[in-house]
Amino acid sequence: MNENVVKRNELLAGKVIEGLKSRNMTGYYAKDKEEALKLALELIPKGSSVTMGGCMSAQEIGLTDAVKGPDYKYIDRNGAADKRAAELETYGADVFISSANAMTDDGVLVNIDGNSNRVSAIAYGPKKVVFIVGINKICSDIDSALKRARNVAATTNVQRFGLSTPCTKTGTCFNCKSPDTICCQFLITRYSRHKGRIHVILVNDSLGF
Repeated sequence: MNENVVKRNELLAGKVIEGLKSRNMTGYYAKDKEEALKLALELIPKGSSVTMGGCMSAQEIGLTDAVKGPDYKYIDRNGAADKRAAELETYGADVFISSANAMTDDGVLVNIDGNSNRVSAIAYGPKKVVFIVGINKICSDIDSALKRARNVAATTNVQRFGLSTPCTKTGTCFNCKSPDTICCQFLITRYSRHKGRIHVILVNDSLGF
């Protein structure tokens, strides 16, 4: 990566981290995927019960494979015989891993969900939430973050899931009410009442959607 781009990303991350601090959340900057994985594992004590929603960013840095290992109790909703029971178990987990569909440069996190298990766990339940966020997801304000979440993250995810919505044909959000829509619940996290619960690792890379 060009050194000028790296410098710009470091400065931007510093601004976001200050914004997170003002919102009672903790931010970290990782210069690459390897450092992001190291930071994440430092935040997840061995023996912890861990779970996540569909988080491509965690997968891309190797965190998904790491927490599925013998050092952690991984709650796997996708592999569970009773998926709903596994999803409900999520709320009692020690650590929930997620990314953000977008976030503002002053530390506001924006997420959209279809089944709502992910946004509900972010909002309440697990003792700690660890976000893995690529620098590509940083936006200038909430309006642009919502636009990114709807027109980049959501439209890419419906393609990934093979769903039938207007945006699968155009790549642009139609604010639809299709039965397949994944834009059901919007969560804007602007402040954490519980200090030490939300941790955001900003990665100097393009991660997820």
